[in-house]
Amino acid sequence: MGDELLIAALVSVVACLGLVLYLQKQSRKLKTKVDALTVLVKESDRQREAVKRELQELRSGTIGVGRRVVELEKKLAQQSDMIEESSQQDPQAKLYSRAVKMVALGAGIEELIQECELPKAEAELILRLHRK
Repeated sequence: MGDELLIAALVSVVACLGLVLYLQKQSRKLKTKVDALTVLVKESDRQREAVKRELQELRSGTIGVGRRVVELEKKLAQQSDMIEESSQQDPQAKLYSRAVKMVALGAGIEELIQECELPKAEAELILRLHRK
């Protein structure tokens, strides 16, 4: 019975030793996987930060472009107002505007000369420029 107990203890020790070796091997595999995942997470974080910076730059650029568009719209409105004012103040410009409208409606040279009091050369020029 003493030998049997010794053999059983020896088998238990060998089994435990085998289990310890197996667990160490599995632990190394898991550590390798954890290290690889850690590298992936760090790379992912780096890429996320780069995308975040690029997005911030795009936002800043878009805001700048938006402001510039608003400024240009204001200037365009001012220019349109100035053109409208100058065309209303100049009686000669009114005659030319009327002549252009008449040409668009199909008026001929004689009508332009009579209605707008234009010289024949100017009437011909307006007719050539604005006839469809």
